[in-house]
Formats: sequence, C-alpha cells, structure tokens
Amino acid sequence: MHPHITLRQLEVFVAVARLGSVSAAARHLSLSQSATSQALSDLERQLGVTLFERPGRRLTLNDMGHRLLPRAERLQEDVAELVAAAEEPDEGLRGSLAISASATIGTYLLPPLAGEFGGEHPGVDLRLRLRNTGEVIADVQRFNADLGLIEGRCHEPGLASESWCDDRMEIVCAPGHALAGQGHLGDDDLAREHWILREPGSGSREVLEAAVLPRLPRLRVRMELGQHEAIKQAVGAGLGLGCLSRLSVQGELARGELVALRHDLPLTRHFSLVWHPDRYRSPLWQAFKVFLVESRERFQPPPEPRGGDVGEAQGPRSER
Repeated sequence: MHPHITLRQLEVFVAVARLGSVSAAARHLSLSQSATSQALSDLERQLGVTLFERPGRRLTLNDMGHRLLPRAERLQEDVAELVAAAEEPDEGLRGSLAISASATIGTYLLPPLAGEFGGEHPGVDLRLRLRNTGEVIADVQRFNADLGLIEGRCHEPGLASESWCDDRMEIVCAPGHALAGQGHLGDDDLAREHWILREPGSGSREVLEAAVLPRLPRLRVRMELGQHEAIKQAVGAGLGLGCLSRLSVQGELARGELVALRHDLPLTRHFSLVWHPDRYRSPLWQAFKVFLVESRERFQPPPEPRGGDVGEAQGPRSER
C-alpha cells in the first residue's frame, strides 16, 4: 500500500529542514508547534524512515533527509506551478528564486539584470541576498539559495559551477598619494604600503593575496572593511592602497577621485555561477540561468594590459 503523504507534511518537512527546528517551522507556516511536530512524525512513519538527527532541540538532516529534501522541494514547486498555470495560464514564468551573490556582483551587476529579467517576467520574484564568496557557497550548500554568483571559482566538490564572466581588479590610491605621481607599483611598494582590503573570505581579497603573497611574506593590512564604498572612502582619504573591481571604481577614476596604479600582477578573475546538483532546478531557474549566460558579454573587460601599455587601460588620472 502506498503511503498517504499530504502536501502539508511535505511543507513541514521542507520548512524544518531549512530552519532547523519545529518551533521555527511552525512560526514560518503559521501552525501550532504540536501540529507541525505531528505532521513531521506522520511523514516519517508513513515513509518508514527517519529524516533528522535530533541532538538537543535542533533537528539536523540525516543522510536520508538530505536525499529526499530535493524531491520534496520539487513536488512543492510542481504544485505551485500547477496552481499558477490554472490561475493565469498565459502569464508565462512564475515563482520565486533565492539568489545569493558576492559583493561586487550583487552591487554592480545583479540589480540591473534582475530588474530587466523581472520586467520581462512580471510573475517572477527574485529574492537577492548580498554575501561574501564563502557565505554564498555556504548558502548553496545548505539549500538557502537556489543559485549563487561568486567572485572566483568554486572548489567545493559537492557543488556544480560554471564560469560566468571575467572581471579585472584595479589597485588604487588617493590623488595625493606619493605613488599617484609615480604611477607604477613595484615589489618594494607592495611590501611597504598599507592596504585597505575586504575581509578574509571575500573574492577580491583572495585574488590579491594569490597574486602578491608568492612575492612577499605578507601584506601590511591597515583596515579590513566589508563594503566597497567604505574602502573607496578610506583609500581616497590617503589611508592606504585598495584593490577593487574595475566595476566599482570606474566612476571615481573618471572623476579623478582615485588613481589606478600600473603593475604586473595577474589580477583578472572569473565570476562563477554555483548551484547544488541535488536541488530542484525549475523552469524559472533554467530560464534565469540562460538569461545570465546570454547577458555576460556586456560585462567582459577588455584584455588585461601588459608591460608599458598598462597605464593606458586604467582610465583618467588626476596626476601625472
């Protein structure tokens, strides 16, 4: 005899898996705690398996729970799509996507793309979350995000990823900084100068350290700041050098508020799309991924300059 599993039981299972406790799931679903607990117990009894480890009050998915969660989410998505198709059969794509993006992508690339995609598909809700690269990967691993966009490549063996587009980092200083007139950054400067950088775990910090630390034992990091704007303000005040995406400093370079320094460091990086292979990828997910891939040519930087041509590609300077 097939078990009689209800949509409510699946909804409870997914909510408990995502939120980690019966009480949190009950609040999320506007149910009583006893009704939530009973629905979860009924589901496990009908399936003949346990889905969670229960250390203390927190519930953690066991191996079977991890195996069944994507299928439960897929059933929920199928029902939501069925209802949406019945209500508005000609509306096109509908539903929601949870997207985690690292700082540069989430600040400078994703908002206009999300606005454009939402304008084409008014029935779609894109929920964007701004994180650093390590946190984005964690969101995808824990099923808190349908899709992640990160700075750099993903090396987590349990996740799927593909390169999206390229970005180039710029080393910048204040117009009044001693290096602004020199215009070029040598190895002695790398070792001597103070740096204003993102926190460890961010994509931009990893790119700079991968390029510099083979030459030097360490960088003299004066400040670690979590926001691009804060770094630009500190660098503009003369507190040190910064290393930021060209996407984030184009305006300041054009206005002469910051100066880009010539260098021979490999600071071109990749942006990547990341997802969990066991998570259900709905038609909406597929459509948004195709849209991102087709849009990437807009953001490709020109080829990285080399040798004496480096300065020509860095944009206007306030001093020479």
